[in-house]
This record gives sequence, structure tokens and C-alpha cells, in this order.
Amino acid sequence: MSGHTENEIVIAAPLDLVWDMTNDLEGWPELFSEYASVEILKREGDRTTFRLTMHPDDNGKVWSWVSEREAVRDMLTVWARRVEPGPFEYMDIKWEYEEVPEGTRMRWVQDFRMRPEAPVDTDGMTVHINRNSKVQMELIRDKVEQRAREGGQRRSPAVPN
Repeated sequence: MSGHTENEIVIAAPLDLVWDMTNDLEGWPELFSEYASVEILKREGDRTTFRLTMHPDDNGKVWSWVSEREAVRDMLTVWARRVEPGPFEYMDIKWEYEEVPEGTRMRWVQDFRMRPEAPVDTDGMTVHINRNSKVQMELIRDKVEQRAREGGQRRSPAVPN
């Protein structure tokens, strides 16, 4: 049995800002609450291979894995997969972005299956991912909206009239 989740949020910020902040992998430890570090292993065009390390879990275990991500700006879509799936047999994620009247809709679709020896089964991980995605999306929304209020990408200061 496979796991499947779909979560989305509307961020009151321009698409370019949402895209730039959520695809700045080096900035993920500041954007997500669960990631301690990101190490870029390889970049080729739109494709990036990177190691993601989480903060210790409740038992003190630090989880880390290698993922590959392809961000296609023209399609407003990012495809990612775990190269080192760890407790997953596989984990594929699609990020979709869409301009909406309120700002930008960001949607995550995750398909996965847990290994039989994993500490949680596929149903349990589905519940966890759905709960955690909402938390992380709300954090991202708040941080991107704050940046938008501060003037976006911090371009050069405007010249006063």
C-alpha cells in the first residue's frame, strides 16, 4: 500500500517571492522548523542534489538523507525524490505554484511507501506528513508574507522623491 498526501496553502505574496524563497535550498533551515542543515552536493541546471539533516527527534535521533530536486520555473513545478530513502521504499514530492487573486497558492503532493522495518507504517506516516505539512506550510506562509511586507527581495533602496 502506498501513501499519498496533498496539502496546499495560499500565501499573500507575489509568486516570484514565494518561488525564490521556497526554492532557496540553503535558506531552508531558516524557512522550515524541522531542518538543521542543507548541504548542496551537486547542481546541474535546474537539478540539485543535496543532503538534508533534521533537528533531533523526540528520541534524540538525527535523520538525514539525500534528495534530488528539479525546479522548472516555466512550469511553476518542482519534482523531488529521495535518493537515499532511509525508512521509505520511495518518497516523491511535487511542489506546484499558482498565482491566485489572494497571492500564490503552493501545493505539495507526496507519494511514498514505508519499508516494513521502518519505525512507522505507511498509514502512520501519512497522518504524520499531513499534520506536519500544515505546520510547515503555515511557517513558510508567515515568513514569506513577512518578507513581502518588508519589501520583498531586499532590492536596492528606493530613491526618495
